[in-house]
Amino acid sequence: MTASRRGRKGSGSPTVMAIVAARNEEASIRLTVKALADLPGVAEVVVVSDGSSDRTAEEALGAGARVLSRPDRVGKGRALDEALDRVQRADVYLFVDGDVGETASEASKLLGPVTAGELDVAVARFPPLPGGGFGLVKAMSVWVVRTAGSLSLAEPVSGQRARAREALWACRPLADGFGLETAMAIDAARLGFRIGEIPVAMTHRPTGRGVAGFAHRGRQGWDILRAAALRVLRLR
Repeated sequence: MTASRRGRKGSGSPTVMAIVAARNEEASIRLTVKALADLPGVAEVVVVSDGSSDRTAEEALGAGARVLSRPDRVGKGRALDEALDRVQRADVYLFVDGDVGETASEASKLLGPVTAGELDVAVARFPPLPGGGFGLVKAMSVWVVRTAGSLSLAEPVSGQRARAREALWACRPLADGFGLETAMAIDAARLGFRIGEIPVAMTHRPTGRGVAGFAHRGRQGWDILRAAALRVLRLR
């Protein structure tokens, strides 16, 4: 656990909204939604479909989620930021990627310390998973977060995290594309919010080491560099 300041105050059970980022996740989105809907305290599951060309929206609706769809792809960060203006306010926001399937149930471990007011941001730390890349993008993000935010995280690009409303709204607008998570970690740390990593037994679809996998990581790395440059130069 690192960083400090700003505990949540208030009485009663905090309201929790689960927001799922998805693009062409028809194979796993139904299981993801159902697992999140079963978590204690989750009032609503919202799926943000960013230009999906498959049945992601239909599968999510069938599982009981509210779906916010875009016909064109604008990138993860912008899609989620726009979605926040279209949903009701909650005390805690749980962000989950659409490909984690039934292991989304592990997100309860992230909610606990945030709803209890012990952390402002809880980031999921995955176990080692087969089928990934060489770790270069993650290593770059680790270095950027440590350099620009004075914060050490093992999994700064993890899309699974719970955030108290104050710790989320203070970091808006969210960074574009896949720079979202790295930028949020830097911004929250600079603002003094309490940030911790929580081990979870989650899995997701590996990107692999083929052409598609390297293309994905190339986009991810570029988005992280863009977001990091603004923060290293103190332009954001």
